[in-house]
Amino acid sequence: AKAKRRVTGAIPGERGNMSVIIALLLGFGILWLACKVLKISLKIFWKLFVNALIGAAILLIINFFGTVIGISISISFLSALIVGILGVPGVIILLLLQLF
Repeated sequence: AKAKRRVTGAIPGERGNMSVIIALLLGFGILWLACKVLKISLKIFWKLFVNALIGAAILLIINFFGTVIGISISISFLSALIVGILGVPGVIILLLLQLF
């Protein structure tokens, strides 16, 4: 009989964690709400949204390939929220905090 293989998450060795997805969505929601309150145009919102998506992708890439050189940023509720709100600059901040 074949052993069933469980899919646990996007990153090998990481457990699937619904709170990370919720944090990213919450970060995107806070970004959208801030744009509405500050009356920022939809065009600027989409630029910020894409920046946040790229930041989330970079965070996953760093964790996937960073293990080779010993760099890893834990994907937690807080880190996902920071990346969801700040995007690429948020990933840079988390990386600098991890290195120093």
